[in-house]
Amino acid sequence: MKTDLRRRQNSSKLGPIEVVADYGDLCGEGPLWDYEKQILYWTDIDGKKFYRFLWNERRHELVHDGFQVNGSCMQEGGGFLVTNSQGIWLWDPQTKPTLLASEVDGNDCVMNDCIADPEGRVYSGSYHYNPGGVAAPSFLFRVDTDGSVHVADEGIQFSNGLAFSRDCSTLYFSDSVARCIYAYHWHRESGNLTDRRVFVRVPREQGFPDGLTVDAEGFIWCAHWFGARITRYDPDGKVERVVTLPATQTSSLAFGGPDLDVIFVTSAGMSNMLAEAPPGYDPDKVYVGGRLYQMRSDIQGRKEYRSRIRMGVRR
Repeated sequence: MKTDLRRRQNSSKLGPIEVVADYGDLCGEGPLWDYEKQILYWTDIDGKKFYRFLWNERRHELVHDGFQVNGSCMQEGGGFLVTNSQGIWLWDPQTKPTLLASEVDGNDCVMNDCIADPEGRVYSGSYHYNPGGVAAPSFLFRVDTDGSVHVADEGIQFSNGLAFSRDCSTLYFSDSVARCIYAYHWHRESGNLTDRRVFVRVPREQGFPDGLTVDAEGFIWCAHWFGARITRYDPDGKVERVVTLPATQTSSLAFGGPDLDVIFVTSAGMSNMLAEAPPGYDPDKVYVGGRLYQMRSDIQGRKEYRSRIRMGVRR
């Protein structure tokens, strides 16, 4: 299928916003750029579809239908590590997925976004949402390269995007219901996370923080669900710029292209978590989402680290 490019002018620092794909994704998420192959992968979580956009051919296609992918990391040597509501998996789209873990220390692995660190480990958080009552506790987990899974932090409400600082000393992490982007000190040798602090609190009228990425200058980008925007923060948490998107349910973003100067943004067409919406928000009066967008940037991104997880003792 050829790319449909519909243009929308934004700021002088960015090129026009273009629609790359319009599949009507229920929950478009998890853009992941494979620099070596020049391919962007993304997922429709609730639609259980996994897509790719082949940059050199300027076309997109469905890769797999029927397996839920909330988050994914490219595995060194091929395939993916996948996180979803059933657990943590090793997966090649041409074969049957292999379950790595569905619970850890009695805690269900209802997993959302994930990220690989420079050592090949993976971090992912769980999410339990109950707007009418008390939700089950959520956690941030670490998957070591031997396949073992460990609780990295607790006291989480709804796990979402993750991104490493340019020097990898800090892991940024979105808790959507808490409306916070947290920052942890990352210990390279052990993979432990310590010294959690609030990096940014997002006001309700701006939506809640979802997907994250960090650019080559060390600035943090965040997609705002219900906010129709992506925000670039400096390392001190100050807003450097805001980019307005056509879709209110802007879910995640990633840098790609041959020069890593194209920003891809996913969006979601199924309205959910409306209890967290800004005052006066009416999904029937706005375009909520479902499209994949791209825009040229004056700033470059960074290559993604690849996971190096192997099957160990299943927990």
